[in-house]
Amino acid sequence: MSDLPSSPVSCKSPRVTIVGAGRVGSTLAQRIAEKNLADVVLLDIVEGMPQGLALDLLEARGLELHNRQISGTNNYADTANSNIVVITAGFPRKPGMSRDDLLKINAKIVVEAAKNAIAHSPHAIFIVVTNPLDVMTYLTWQVTGLPRNQIMGMAGVLDSARFETFIALELGVLPADVKAMVLGSHGDLMVPLARYATVNGIPITELLDAEKIEQLVQRTRNGGAEIVELMHTGGAFFAPASATSLMVESILLNQSRLLPVAAYLQGEYGLNDVVIGVPCRLGCGGVESILELTLNDTEKAALQTSANSVSNNIKRAQEILSNIGDW
Repeated sequence: MSDLPSSPVSCKSPRVTIVGAGRVGSTLAQRIAEKNLADVVLLDIVEGMPQGLALDLLEARGLELHNRQISGTNNYADTANSNIVVITAGFPRKPGMSRDDLLKINAKIVVEAAKNAIAHSPHAIFIVVTNPLDVMTYLTWQVTGLPRNQIMGMAGVLDSARFETFIALELGVLPADVKAMVLGSHGDLMVPLARYATVNGIPITELLDAEKIEQLVQRTRNGGAEIVELMHTGGAFFAPASATSLMVESILLNQSRLLPVAAYLQGEYGLNDVVIGVPCRLGCGGVESILELTLNDTEKAALQTSANSVSNNIKRAQEILSNIGDW
């Protein structure tokens, strides 16, 4: 057999590390593999759990018709050279808890995860899912020292999907025909923009009265808590995994999709040194640009209130970490 010249094209598959192999993390691994987007490394502190989940997913490859490599580990060294690192590790909400109640518990977990992950993947793009999401994304940006385009939080994609779902249910229309945009923090102070919500291009303000729209807005703000209250022993994971998967897809395939994500702002929307949900173009460089929408006075005030709350919680988190010697 004659030798052929080697190809200059790299055959290496993209790699996504998911820190935290709980319900969100394991479902996300399934989404990424079955979409054939990348090889996946599942990392968790619980010995055997990520390995078992990875093996389970591997055994489904022939049935799902993909050949992605999926591995589980408790060692960050096994995550080396990841293109994307997704942090889902942390404690979930319980009934009656707000996302901010998780601040003290999850700040330490996320900071340690970010430090360990970047040590082995210094050029990775980070997506943060752990709550309180905006604060955790800021801490990840701060401890990794990465450019702001490489750090983002999954929030607006999920919140917008919830808003779209409730609109579709109310109107009895195809969910795919509904488009919505939710800005602000991932919590009670999020800012669903009813003016920008449409059904096949028709504003919902032409289809629903103001009272009904406000009910849908409030249900969107309470979307995560509603699921927590129903389940009693956990929170949402299918939709958060799908939302994160969409972000991963846009980055790895360089789709330049316009999506609402939690990004670090330096003057956009009149806000500085804060992470908040805004419309961004996501491509192979991460956050490639931030779109500044024209907001009315009410929307501007709501976004400012949301940002102020995040800023206050960032300071609280930094104080907590300083007191326990992790800052």
